[in-house]
Amino acid sequence: MPQMICKRILLKLSGEALMSKEGGSIDTAIVKRLATEVKDLCDAGVEVGLVLGGGNILRGAEKAGDGLNRVTSDQMGMLATVINALAMQDSLEHLGQQTRVMTALKITQVCEEYIRRKAVRHLEKGRVVIFAAGTGNPFFTTDSAASLRAVEINAELMIKATKVKGVYSADPEKDKNAKFYSRITYDEALDQRLNVMDTTALVLCKENDLPMRVMNIFEPGAVMRLMQGEDIGTLIEKA
Repeated sequence: MPQMICKRILLKLSGEALMSKEGGSIDTAIVKRLATEVKDLCDAGVEVGLVLGGGNILRGAEKAGDGLNRVTSDQMGMLATVINALAMQDSLEHLGQQTRVMTALKITQVCEEYIRRKAVRHLEKGRVVIFAAGTGNPFFTTDSAASLRAVEINAELMIKATKVKGVYSADPEKDKNAKFYSRITYDEALDQRLNVMDTTALVLCKENDLPMRVMNIFEPGAVMRLMQGEDIGTLIEKA
């Protein structure tokens, strides 16, 4: 098998990636496919940390807009990510891949409390670590949580898996003339206000010199090809 370009990565998956086309919150077939791709990475020697969004179940910011207290709604969103994390853990372990869910909220009956040193040790032992419940604080997105956890575990690369090819100058679904970027700096992404991640997440990656790839998760095998050196999606890095 070709040598992997990174030893340790943080993979950020949106909650929407788990949804069925019929509108169900979790499509077990999709979860299984994604779990299989993660298992393949582990078999190739890559240490994988995962962060799953919760948008397929509930978006805290949207519920706050509907009248719920923002802190309460964000806490509900954090719990949604725990549900997704448990679904992914179950699918990975069904494939024979040892997995741990570590949460920023104390829910010790179903998952471990997040402790950085323990998370790193899990990764070193070849276990997938799924980081759930965001940062444990309201007003922070799962994008920010992914950047934070990637820096904390000393990931060599963060991958943001989305439904589009990579980063564009505008929404490619709304603007047919949107320009695709194969390379871009964090400063350019921030200055142009490109819809990549929230500002906090981008700044955290920039300040810690953590490269990021934005790519389409719905293309089967793309993550493995990326790890084998294929130029896929958009690379965002410090200038």
